[in-house]
Amino acid sequence: MRKVTRFFWFCSGAHIETLKKYPIEHNKYVGIGATIFFTALFASLSGGYAMYFVFSGNPIAPVFAILFGLIWGLAIFNMDRYIVSSINKQGSTNQQILQATPRILLAIMIGMVISRPLELKIFDKEIRNKLKDAYLKGQNRKIDTLQKTYGQKYAMELAKNNDLKKEKDSLERDINRSRVQLNQEVFGDKTNQTSGITGYGTYAKQKESILLEKQNRLKTVTDDLNRMEQYLGQRKDYEGLNSTRLFTNFQLDSLANVAGFADRNWALGQLSFRQDGTKDLDTYLAQSFIGYLFILFECLPVFVKLMTPKGPYDVALAQMTEANIHFAERDKDREITVTDNVYDHQVDTDIQKKKKIISAQSDYDFERHSYE
Repeated sequence: MRKVTRFFWFCSGAHIETLKKYPIEHNKYVGIGATIFFTALFASLSGGYAMYFVFSGNPIAPVFAILFGLIWGLAIFNMDRYIVSSINKQGSTNQQILQATPRILLAIMIGMVISRPLELKIFDKEIRNKLKDAYLKGQNRKIDTLQKTYGQKYAMELAKNNDLKKEKDSLERDINRSRVQLNQEVFGDKTNQTSGITGYGTYAKQKESILLEKQNRLKTVTDDLNRMEQYLGQRKDYEGLNSTRLFTNFQLDSLANVAGFADRNWALGQLSFRQDGTKDLDTYLAQSFIGYLFILFECLPVFVKLMTPKGPYDVALAQMTEANIHFAERDKDREITVTDNVYDHQVDTDIQKKKKIISAQSDYDFERHSYE
């Protein structure tokens, strides 16, 4: 139990040797330290989950996720620990709030960052459905674009193909009518188009000749139509129309499985809107409350430090800080004094050295002058 307590004290950023002297403050800093620790734990899980989707499909994705999760969690832990430990309880309430405002803003940003990946996991099923709808709509738009481009690019060929189809249909109908009239002419059926004379006479031969002309024309039109359809089919293959199909359910599931962080984040943002573009208030509130919960959880250590009254540990820490500042100032004076004395001694030494050199040079010059 003592080890756990000391660990949470360490997490709170407290000076442990000073805190041990004041038992009344122990539980407060255990609570602050536990909040910081679990915030870092959530941040680690959140960062690891986000990195897992960044490297989704890679065999070593779990390794990257674990490594980044640990690094991200330690970074958030260090930042939270600094934010809480740096709040000074010696000033007035307004001064403390002003001092804590940048730290609260930073805590809000951290809460937003660590909450997003966890929201992705919480709404995983809804995100997958939204992604599958988006992929299906995107494939529909792609097919529509290809068909529109194909229609514009080969407008003349398509128009000629339609004309050939219409002519073929018309010839087939005419041929069927001509065959009926030829049979009526041969068997002597009297109509507006037949003579009523039985046998294979002049009128029958004329009708047979017309029928053959139409059949020959039909063969020509059919051959032209087949060639045109073959050409247009090749163009469809070239333009990608024949190879582009709507995704199956299996393909949609596969695409949703390998979707990256950006796609999933986009889908999460779209959950707040219905198909007609109106806002889905229930989903929006659910997402918002989850984000607010993590933001509050991240800001909680700062709020606790602000709300708690100044205790004996804060007073002792402030006095220790003043003592350390005084010692640092006196230490500076000591270093200045030592530096001055050492400098003066160096100056005196240099002076004596210069005097000896000058005296020796003078004696040498004097002796040499005497010999001359």
